[in-house]
Amino acid sequence: MAIKHELFFLLAVASATILNRAMAGDPDITSDFLLPPNVTAVNGTFFTYTGMRNIFQTAIPPAFQATKASLKEFPALDGQSVSYAVLQFPAGSVNPPHTHPRSAELLFLVLGSLDVGFVDTKNSLYTQTLQTGDLFVFPKGLVHFQYNSDLNKSAVAFSAFGSANAGTVSIPGTVFNTSISDDILAKSFKTDVATIQKIKYGLAA
Repeated sequence: MAIKHELFFLLAVASATILNRAMAGDPDITSDFLLPPNVTAVNGTFFTYTGMRNIFQTAIPPAFQATKASLKEFPALDGQSVSYAVLQFPAGSVNPPHTHPRSAELLFLVLGSLDVGFVDTKNSLYTQTLQTGDLFVFPKGLVHFQYNSDLNKSAVAFSAFGSANAGTVSIPGTVFNTSISDDILAKSFKTDVATIQKIKYGLAA
């Protein structure tokens, strides 16, 4: 009997630990900031990221472009639970459906207009057309997109994340640009292998 109680206790503790990790964002740190292993002394330069400067000195790119300031690009973000991205949309371009598994996204539209939306776990679609100055939140882990439907004007947005490493999982890329077999994809999408291969060819181009 005691063994059963002990087993139940261990399972409860394990479940609580998994739940806490699933609900948590970046882990808390016990110092003011974290340094990379190869850095022993810092000054203000370490806390400065200059990778966005060119965005404001060049024209909007010909295709959608996301310029990120996340842990990979900006090591000072380690442990700070924040990151940033600038999203540039030429006329008629789209940021395809994707997810951020470790963070919600708060988008601030600073130029143009955008059609945005996300799908919840009940398969309900929530959409909005944003105007300059609007903000929109994409809940953590849910599939979402942004589309500049204006065929004449560009759009620019800033996105803030509650994680230094929010991650991006592209739905088209993850499904069609990995090594999932064409047969499995054809059956999953209720189509034929030729159609799957056509989609893959289009994405590769």
